[in-house]
Amino acid sequence: MHEIELTWGFPVIWYLYLAGVGAGALTTSAALLLRGGREERYFHIARYGAFLAAPLVIIGTGLLVFEMGSFQTGQWFKFLNLFKVINNSPMSIGSWLLVLFVLGSIPYSYTFLGKDAGPGDNLHRVRRLLAWIGIPIGIAVAVYTGVLLGAMPARPFWNSPILALIFLLSALSTGMAALIMVDILVNIRKSKDEAMQSESHEANYIMTSTDTIFISLELLAIFLFIMYAHLTVSDPIEAIKVIIWGGELATTFWFWVVFVGLLLPITIELYNIMPRLLGIKSEANIPVQWLPTTHLVVASVVLLGGFMLRYVIVVAGQITGPIGL
Repeated sequence: MHEIELTWGFPVIWYLYLAGVGAGALTTSAALLLRGGREERYFHIARYGAFLAAPLVIIGTGLLVFEMGSFQTGQWFKFLNLFKVINNSPMSIGSWLLVLFVLGSIPYSYTFLGKDAGPGDNLHRVRRLLAWIGIPIGIAVAVYTGVLLGAMPARPFWNSPILALIFLLSALSTGMAALIMVDILVNIRKSKDEAMQSESHEANYIMTSTDTIFISLELLAIFLFIMYAHLTVSDPIEAIKVIIWGGELATTFWFWVVFVGLLLPITIELYNIMPRLLGIKSEANIPVQWLPTTHLVVASVVLLGGFMLRYVIVVAGQITGPIGL
């Protein structure tokens, strides 16, 4: 392997992570709002995702702009060059996607503001329309974070069509985890009425059960990512060794990404949702429900695993070296 200096460091890693979580939060928020029907049964949970989406993506994009060298002497606002033309390059398409994301997510979050904001208010039709728009935009930004790396043929570790799928699934999973964590932290010390408690439990159950599907698919995508490299000629095979047993990032990948970030949360989630799936009731004759601490543990490890996934991928693609150099 080539001994090279890392060109992309933590600002890029944080950008990929925050943009992914923000995109996942918007997608999850919009999906929950629409699933709640015209009554907007999951309004209060959807609101958290609406408030998280734009700030996370804006902060992440700011870190990417900083990493590109803008705001340095003689390089003032050079990132604006990306908007001078529209072409098929990942950077150009991604830049416009980020603009559309911000332009769509900020008005969406505005519909949740105000003392009178609530299910069935004067803005509910606009809110639902923006939710329909937000889902494809959120998915597009989540996919783009993977395409940004996967479109580099000179980097064999990154140059895989499966990388965008991994980033999409991770974004959706971490976005759901962020909503669950905020819901628990905001309401853990507050006494809520019975209707709101029921809404929170139901929304968290929906997100948790959906998250088990996304984590399962993410594990499958990682397996396909490794197999794709092994089935391709020389360079990808050599590059993938960095995360296989004995590689420089093998321990970090298998422990922090696979075990902590994927296997641990899916095991806890399955253990806690199976009683309801099987129709098992508690002694109080209500569906078995999670403790708040369980939600926090699962959300925390999912978010940690999502960050470590991007750390490993960004670093691995650079330490394995470019083709032909």
